Amino acid sequence: MLPDPPFPCRTAAVIATMHAKERAIAPVLVRNLGVEAMLAPGLDTDRFGTFSREIERVGSQLDAARAKIAAAFEIVPSARIAVASEGSFGPHPVVPFLPLGRELVLLVDRETGLELAGHDASSKTNFAHQLCTTPDQALAFASQCRFPTHGVIVIGCSGDEPDPKRCLMKDIASHAALAEAVHSVIAECGAAFVETDMRAHRNPTRMIAIRRATRDLVRSFRRRCPQCGQPGFDVSERVPGLPCGWCGEPTRLPRSEIARCRSCGHRLERPATATSFADPGHCEGCNP
Repeated sequence: MLPDPPFPCRTAAVIATMHAKERAIAPVLVRNLGVEAMLAPGLDTDRFGTFSREIERVGSQLDAARAKIAAAFEIVPSARIAVASEGSFGPHPVVPFLPLGRELVLLVDRETGLELAGHDASSKTNFAHQLCTTPDQALAFASQCRFPTHGVIVIGCSGDEPDPKRCLMKDIASHAALAEAVHSVIAECGAAFVETDMRAHRNPTRMIAIRRATRDLVRSFRRRCPQCGQPGFDVSERVPGLPCGWCGEPTRLPRSEIARCRSCGHRLERPATATSFADPGHCEGCNP
């Protein structure tokens, strides 16, 4: 815990969520930043995009988080701080057949203009999907995804692709309800697309990742600029080119990292690693 809370007593922080993310975010912020957490009544964050595809997200994770924060400030104009979370899930960019979850937790202080983000990227996610032609297939898949403690959704199909405009069923709470939902979608579409429900309140594993991202946000907040003392003096860029230990040619590994202050612009470049050379296994020349 910080020796002195960084915000005045009872500073209001509104959490922009409709899926109970305050369970993961609020305790970390209250304990470490000394704010008073609250919700924005009636906030519909689904309008900025849904995992189930009926509303496509426009822009990046950061764009969506900023939009949620702006909406929360409109509902709670007395709040000085707003916090929003946005997740993204898909295949790992390097390791085949491995899913990757990315969480962003964004904080905006509209009194000072401060904007800080915390991040978490992990393969510890249950993100998965399967095209099912029988209820038994769906039940077996759901069990692997830790259903019913973790939710699943059932989507209609057009060919082998999910089509939520044809059918979409959420908040399925039991094996019997899942079997019934899959049966009805198969009757309508010929098959059912079953996938993990990635909404936070239906996915305890994702809640843990959001908590980690919130802790990363606090870590970034505690990094003060050596020039002006403002929070958020954190790494904003990594420069590739760590030289190969055999031939000396630059590799894709970072040779330095750049920390930058969002308030005064102070910039500091430092080595990205304690070693001066990269393992030749990372060199495209020595290990093509």
